[in-house]
Amino acid sequence: MAGTCSVLRATDEGGHPMTSVLSLLGRGAVAGAAAGLLSGGFSYLLVEPVIDRAVDLQAVHQAAEHTTASAEIFSRSTQHIGLIVSATAVGLALGALFGVVYAFVHRRDPGTAAWTRSQHLAAAAFTGIWLLPFLRYPANPPGVGDPGTIDQRTDFWLAALGISLIAVVLAWNIHRRLAVRSAGAPARQLAVAGILIAAVAALFALPANPDAVTVPAKLLWEFRLWSVATSVLLWGTLGLVFGLLGQRAGHLGGAAGPAVTAPAAGALV
Repeated sequence: MAGTCSVLRATDEGGHPMTSVLSLLGRGAVAGAAAGLLSGGFSYLLVEPVIDRAVDLQAVHQAAEHTTASAEIFSRSTQHIGLIVSATAVGLALGALFGVVYAFVHRRDPGTAAWTRSQHLAAAAFTGIWLLPFLRYPANPPGVGDPGTIDQRTDFWLAALGISLIAVVLAWNIHRRLAVRSAGAPARQLAVAGILIAAVAALFALPANPDAVTVPAKLLWEFRLWSVATSVLLWGTLGLVFGLLGQRAGHLGGAAGPAVTAPAAGALV
């Protein structure tokens, strides 16, 4: 049992046992829940009013075309509450996944401080999971999109997500390998930029969104800009809180000092 636990331990930059994978999961869950709650509240205050306007506009268009809107399962007020609950739940899940990936990254690069690693990982996740796919298929408010093309649009978005994640992982690996070879910062940054540019080119080789955008441009871009801000807030808060908790864990581990033993072979170092 002791051997199993030692394998699940990570070490700080001083080589002392810092935390376990389960602790990283817990840290990620706390950071993710906080990020989800904050971004959900932000969305409730600033994005939902835009969505309400889009829903009202859609109702006007349907009335003018003498079409019947599908019955709402939940009222808009219920959806507003559900937004915050679901955002917190999604944030919690993303945070737990963030903790797992953090443990893997720490094992490959144990010398980086917890705060720095957390910020870099959050930025990479934001870029791969949200920003790059958004560049090709930006978010649209209600009223945009034919229900008959949902499967097609989902396939396009999943393809964009796959390309983006592959690009981010490849960029991280190339950057790390160049750093190991003592390559200068310009070479590392240019390599990463080249990979991301190639990824954007691949994204724009994907088919365009098949649905026409019929909402007013002002409402459309207001919705998209607030969507960007919400995602930045989510990933930024996740990286911030996770990093702060990591620093706190490192300080507590450092205070233990002489009482801490060296990690066993196979530990996450």
